[in-house]
Amino acid sequence: MIEGKEIVKTFGAHTAVDHLSFRLEKGKIYGFLGPNGAGKSTTMNMMTGYLAPTSGEITINGYDMLKDPEKAKSYIGYLPEIPPLYNDMTVEEYLEFVAELKKIPSKKRRDEVASAEKKTLIGTYADRLIRHLSKGYRQRVGLAQALLGDPEIIILDEPTVGLDPQQIIEIRNLIRSLKEQHLVILSSHILSEVNEVCDEVMIISHGKMEEIGTPAELEAKYAGHATYQIAIIGEEPQVKGALSGLSGIQKVDISNQKKEDGSLLVTVYTKSSEDIRAEIARALASVSLPVLSMAKEEQSLEDVFLKVTASKNKGGNQNK
Repeated sequence: MIEGKEIVKTFGAHTAVDHLSFRLEKGKIYGFLGPNGAGKSTTMNMMTGYLAPTSGEITINGYDMLKDPEKAKSYIGYLPEIPPLYNDMTVEEYLEFVAELKKIPSKKRRDEVASAEKKTLIGTYADRLIRHLSKGYRQRVGLAQALLGDPEIIILDEPTVGLDPQQIIEIRNLIRSLKEQHLVILSSHILSEVNEVCDEVMIISHGKMEEIGTPAELEAKYAGHATYQIAIIGEEPQVKGALSGLSGIQKVDISNQKKEDGSLLVTVYTKSSEDIRAEIARALASVSLPVLSMAKEEQSLEDVFLKVTASKNKGGNQNK
């Protein structure tokens, strides 16, 4: 578990992180989001012990990062955006070197390296120089070094930046596999990636934690209203007459041209996020208007992110 209590970080007169608090537990993948300059990188550097907070407290499994840094850091595996690799080493040599730096006992070192290689599927590349690896496999080696020593907490900073689509899928699958035994914190600017991989999302802006919850919870909270796309066999006056009696509908738009199957494309805007598809279907069926399809446009995590951060960013932001 990693816990932050009223964390503040200042640089001179500027406050980069402003009384930030959180409690993250094992068995979940947390997405960490924030616009550029929101204080996200500063917060991650404090989580990993690279920066000390000006005030407040960060504890890792109960160990204070300032008072007992060696013990606290022993629970953390960290993959920065640019993996700290040595091109002139083989994969095996590099992982052995990192295992030694992490003070893994020599008797266990070989098994730890083999385990990390197995989890990241790089065993067949053990004897290859790192300089000869693709970017995707370099990321795997970076992830393997983070896993050495089987740390409880894995922190990943932009792990799929610069990868091709197939490599992205492979790395995401690796990340998903980690949550059974680890607490994973994933920092990413790719909102679709966070939505797909993470169990919970944290959104930071101006150094403050603005939201934390599952993607579904945040999408529902900020939905406000719903939009439905409906294909209906009928004429415009009939459709508008059938839907006008529903109190939850704010507006009905009907396309000027019919689709190839002869149906009208109707867009219905509602007054709230409540799902009223059943009511719409009943209203249309009551006047014998066949519905060929009906789909609800879902609120995306990107929509939530923009709504949460939009008002916060007015006037600019200098946080790191």
